[in-house]
Amino acid sequence: MMRILVVLILITGCVPAFGKSCEEVKAEIAAKLDAKGVVGYTMEAVPADQPDERKQVGVCEAGAKKIVYSRGGS
Repeated sequence: MMRILVVLILITGCVPAFGKSCEEVKAEIAAKLDAKGVVGYTMEAVPADQPDERKQVGVCEAGAKKIVYSRGGS
């Protein structure tokens, strides 16, 4: 399990964000998306062990939660 988490962190580039609150991480990701002109998306923090079809874009609260992204939201 730990191996999978380390690989996930390396892939998503969230090593510095690992211990941050979910609101901080979501704000950082939103700033990057807004700078690229992305509109119409939603992000939500969900438990890390919860299966989710949406794309994972971050990790927060020391790996207890993951941030998932979907297009077409408000």
